[in-house]
Amino acid sequence: MFNDIGPLELITLVVLAVLVFGPDKLPKVIQDVMRTIRKIREFSESAKQDIRSELGPEFKDFEFEDLNPKTFIRKQLDNDELGLKEIRNGFDLKKEMAEVTDAVHSTDAPSSSSSSASSGSSSSGRVDMTKKPEDDDRPPFDADAT
Repeated sequence: MFNDIGPLELITLVVLAVLVFGPDKLPKVIQDVMRTIRKIREFSESAKQDIRSELGPEFKDFEFEDLNPKTFIRKQLDNDELGLKEIRNGFDLKKEMAEVTDAVHSTDAPSSSSSSASSGSSSSGRVDMTKKPEDDDRPPFDADAT
């Protein structure tokens, strides 16, 4: 239960408990906490037994830890009835993403050059505003209009 608490943290908790509850009341508080934890464990075990009895004999080997998605997937990968290892090994996400990135970059460069080459033609329907018109019959520049 307390596997991730180090010795320094445990000493800090003990000192804090002595300061908060005092040395006289501390044993009674520890007994009350232990009694509460014991009752919670008994309640959870009885609830598990009730659920198992309600599910029936076909779920006799049912474990509540299997409800955790990570545990369920790990168990299914070890079981491998569905062929999940083959799917998992045949699918490399990094490789797929690199291929998609390369494909996007390779199609992006030719499309921009082809669009600039075709933008001058009237068949595409686009007008290139950066190019000068080919004929010099344009209206005179009016500085007051701008």
